[in-house]
Amino acid sequence: MKSIVAGREPVTATEFVELALGIDLELFTGSPTESAMDRAARLDVAREVLAELRESDPETAAYAESLLRALPLKQARPTGRHTRRTAQRPLHHRAPGAAVAA
Repeated sequence: MKSIVAGREPVTATEFVELALGIDLELFTGSPTESAMDRAARLDVAREVLAELRESDPETAAYAESLLRALPLKQARPTGRHTRRTAQRPLHHRAPGAAVAA
């Protein structure tokens, strides 16, 4: 059986929730790649949407508010320079005077 919401067929559970509730989940959860400035702007908009939702749909507002309190699944890496780590083989120490096997 197919699930159709608002005339559209969601492919993922996230799409289903977005269509059923009429809210963009990423607005409340964020993106792992967003900058600090993007995050601040997104949170400003999310708070405005949340204020409107509290008046029109308190149940959806409560869900959206819980999304705001949730920790992001994955944090973006700092944008500074990164050094590359290389794997090194451990040095095998031999006793002094021991012969080397070929």
